[in-house]
Amino acid sequence: MSIRRLPQNLINRIAAGEVVERPASALKELVENALDAGARRISVDLAGGGIDGVIVTDDGCGMTRDDIALALERHATSKLPDDSIEAVSTMGFRGEALPSIASVARLTIESRTVDGEGWSRTVDNGRVEADGPVAMPPGTRVKVEALFAAVPARRKFLRTARSEFAACMDVLRRLAMARHDVAFEVTHDGRRALAVQAESRASRVAALIDRQLSEASVPLGHERGGVTLAGLAGLPTYNRGVADHQYLFVNGRPVKDRTLTGAIRGAYSDRLARDRHAVVALFIDVPPGEVDVNVHPAKTEVRFRDAANVRALIVGGLQRALDGAGITRAPLPSAAAMRGWVSEPAQTEFRHSREGGNPSGELTASDIFGRWTPAFARVTNEGRVADAATAFRAQPAPEPQTNHPLGRARAQIAATYIVAESADGLILVDQHAAHERLVLERMRAARVDGAVPVQPLLMPEVVDLDEAACDRLEEAAADLASFGLELERFGPAAMLVRSLPAALGGAAVGPLILDLADELASHGQALSLAEWLDHVAGTFACHHSVRAGRVLSLAEMDALLREMEVTPNSGQCNHGRPTWVKLAHGDIERLFGRK
Repeated sequence: MSIRRLPQNLINRIAAGEVVERPASALKELVENALDAGARRISVDLAGGGIDGVIVTDDGCGMTRDDIALALERHATSKLPDDSIEAVSTMGFRGEALPSIASVARLTIESRTVDGEGWSRTVDNGRVEADGPVAMPPGTRVKVEALFAAVPARRKFLRTARSEFAACMDVLRRLAMARHDVAFEVTHDGRRALAVQAESRASRVAALIDRQLSEASVPLGHERGGVTLAGLAGLPTYNRGVADHQYLFVNGRPVKDRTLTGAIRGAYSDRLARDRHAVVALFIDVPPGEVDVNVHPAKTEVRFRDAANVRALIVGGLQRALDGAGITRAPLPSAAAMRGWVSEPAQTEFRHSREGGNPSGELTASDIFGRWTPAFARVTNEGRVADAATAFRAQPAPEPQTNHPLGRARAQIAATYIVAESADGLILVDQHAAHERLVLERMRAARVDGAVPVQPLLMPEVVDLDEAACDRLEEAAADLASFGLELERFGPAAMLVRSLPAALGGAAVGPLILDLADELASHGQALSLAEWLDHVAGTFACHHSVRAGRVLSLAEMDALLREMEVTPNSGQCNHGRPTWVKLAHGDIERLFGRK
């Protein structure tokens, strides 16, 4: 077969396959055009999830009759003033979107400049159907109908209207987040789906993700090597089960990039469980010559000239911001937890008391508490059931109130939770989760100072492992030694442990070494040295922390609270769970119907 030139309509359809995959793809291109036109207000109308129709209206600079005709030609654009494609500063620049959409749908463009007349052109699957004047205010309105109607092989791959609408909304949220200075309004099948006005970046991010994020996040503002990082980082206790709530922007452009998502995962590595994901909105500004935005036709991927610098900025910036959150941010009790409080006992619980030895039928304290079994009664290590005196330890406290942020310890419940009173409420602390974080931060600080105390074992301990695990541990021996863990190979399938970090005195050596071997197998070379060492510190901390079930004195509880107040990240354990929650006086009053 001889070589031939493809016809223009086929070229446009091939381009459409690269640029227009679904209604959300077309919507993204149209909204980006509106932003590049200087719009301050953008209105989007969707029908059938965007499958049946997409209308984008803006108040931008508008186009003349000749501009509209030229915009529908391939590779015609107003967004590249010269041939320096590496210095592009607009959202779109390829000049493919409009002709590509017009080749697989019915496209109508109506536009008017401030001092010109309105003009309209309709193109149906590559054929011009109408061209003439139109009455309209300054700006542009683009209508897309019957997407892929003439290409049934493409249309059958579209998902349900609900799924396509969700994809459209994801695109719109990211674009609205990128341009917080622009107002957006979205309707779907006649119902309003989104409405935001021009506002601050923090307010826009919270409005589009979750209003609670404003109280459960820390601001970012860092610079490294000419690259700046801004935005919001959700506290580790505010996390999600999927990574869909990580919004990334490079030079104002929404992107999806493995380097950036990997850096986020690294920054939260010791703060979140492995199946949980951080909620962040990161805005990265890079000199145009240091990033390639022309990697993918849809412009959703980028390539950095110095990816290591960008990764270091994100990891360091996120960690510093989270460290700075300190103890001042109290995790709020969830709505489900608040509903768990019972305001009054069910009447049937006390029927026996009424029918018993109290002829008046009225309840007395002995009627209730004499038959009461505490809900927190537990089975001890010896197998016996702990009584209330063991499960709940309360001692007289000399001060009625305290100005400490985490208050003064008042009691211990189920040998697991510390109850403290502060000047403005009641605080519950998970002693194991809190101490795990404290041990981790101590080990980090000691490693940075180069002064990790070491405790030699009286008798070196041999731990049996498979050969591959021993190989990995042997390679990491020098790194582990920086923590005070000294081990060496002891035959093909065993490791000899000679010393432990002093902070781990009394820890079981075998389970610790097994966990470290598992960490190495899971992560391998995927983590940087610093991230790997943080994983090691987290594993050590988990093995040494105060376990649930250990009875503490008031002095021990207070000491734990005071150390939490001055320790970075003490609001969450190494797995992202909260270490403490607070019930303010107002919350308590609502529980008792006083408010």
